[in-house]
Amino acid sequence: MLKKNNQTCCPVHVTFPEQEPISSEKAAELEDLFKILANDTRLRLLHTLARVEEMCVCDIADAVDMTPQAISNQLQRLSDRGIVATRRSGNQIYYRVVDECIVGLLQKALCLLDDSEKLARL
Repeated sequence: MLKKNNQTCCPVHVTFPEQEPISSEKAAELEDLFKILANDTRLRLLHTLARVEEMCVCDIADAVDMTPQAISNQLQRLSDRGIVATRRSGNQIYYRVVDECIVGLLQKALCLLDDSEKLARL
């Protein structure tokens, strides 16, 4: 850990010199975000939505092999967090990912899984 005067007790190579360490408040916000994402159903919903422009609830339910009622609460939590948004057309409600950072995060997470699997085979 770097001290305020950039002195350390051991040699440290700083890889992100322009970036300050995150604060306790920011770490708590990240923890809350990861808690929302740390649910297999929500991850499946997000991945499904990340692959398309938008999708109605019944098609999302079919894609993840669940009932519309079973996924509605999960979609609402993602909507409340500002990760997905809705559009109504008649009786149908369409969902789309509005936080593009989430798409990148999902891609990075899948990359981490692939890397882990490759390492496990060595």
